[in-house]
Amino acid sequence: MTVAEIIRRLTTAGLTVATCESLTAGKLAATIADVPGASAVLRGGLVTYATDLKTELAGVDADLLTASGAVHPQVAAQMATGAARACQADIALACTGVAGPDPQDGQPVGRVFTALLAPQMAEPEVVGHDFSGDRAQIRQATVEACLSQLAAWVQDRWALS
Repeated sequence: MTVAEIIRRLTTAGLTVATCESLTAGKLAATIADVPGASAVLRGGLVTYATDLKTELAGVDADLLTASGAVHPQVAAQMATGAARACQADIALACTGVAGPDPQDGQPVGRVFTALLAPQMAEPEVVGHDFSGDRAQIRQATVEACLSQLAAWVQDRWALS
């Protein structure tokens, strides 16, 4: 499913989306915004590249960050929840991970967690990934993973209705 199709279906349903990005630094929101009509669904996004901004902007638990580091599934989940709240969106996508060139917080280059929070979800759906390649390839793979996660939710939602 293309980003344009996702936007069309979300527009028809009257649903909005927000992002909270770390390693992609706004690339996910920009990819959505590149599609004509995105303004009907894209509320905005948080770029929380610095670890402290995950707490300050997205409300990620500071103790969790201290204990586990920024590259952790629960951090991704809390980032999605924070983006939905801060941007007043129905759906939120979040990503945190290591683009390289060096490992971070004991996590290898390519380790990424993506999260999706959508209506009727009790908690965000988090997916772990181990991407390979250089920084640009890992960042692009992360954007594609987030959009695939959203596309799967959209397909499931409309397949059942």
